[in-house]
Amino acid sequence: MKHKIAPSILAADFGNLQRDIEMVNNSNADWFHIDVMDGVFVPNISYGMPVITAIKKHAKKTLDVHLMIVNPDKFIKNFKKIGADVLTVHYEACPHLHRTIQAIKDEEMLAGVALNPHTPISVLEDVIRDIDVVLLMSVNPGFGGQSFIENTYKKVIQLKDLIEKSGSKALIEIDGGVNDKTGAKLLSAGADVLVAGSYVFKSDDPTKTIELLKNL
Repeated sequence: MKHKIAPSILAADFGNLQRDIEMVNNSNADWFHIDVMDGVFVPNISYGMPVITAIKKHAKKTLDVHLMIVNPDKFIKNFKKIGADVLTVHYEACPHLHRTIQAIKDEEMLAGVALNPHTPISVLEDVIRDIDVVLLMSVNPGFGGQSFIENTYKKVIQLKDLIEKSGSKALIEIDGGVNDKTGAKLLSAGADVLVAGSYVFKSDDPTKTIELLKNL
């Protein structure tokens, strides 16, 4: 399976959001990556339901919604209603993770689980077969434009091993500091989905940058 590219809308120009959404629609990208931050679980606030509703109105590709919030269970049905296709919650925010995964699946969305940089892969051993996407944070969550954490390569290899040994079909998604160099190494290690924000939207030609990542 060819790897997927998911441009992160957090890095888009919010004064020209429809233009940037249409650029992604017309590019080789596969998913829209949408970061929801609450200022509690992470030290920043991004956007909420009204903005995602507006994105969905124009988006023609999968909406990959990443919840960096406390108590995500409370909002699962809401995110389904406004058009999320993939809903990812943080392991660190879910005391009853298995139940949360099942609640996402009950709403007919793909269930994702994200791990912060300090969280070991081993915490997913008992639920890996239930997860559709594992998102590894390769920066500390909460801000765009951070430097890539090198330990991520090792975690991708460990996670790929766990997925293969368990018979899980989970995709490995990486979020943070992705560019052509880190992206190529991540794919070699076993990643399936690359999230790229600043690298795409701050480039001179975002469509070409997406194509470059897709062809790694």
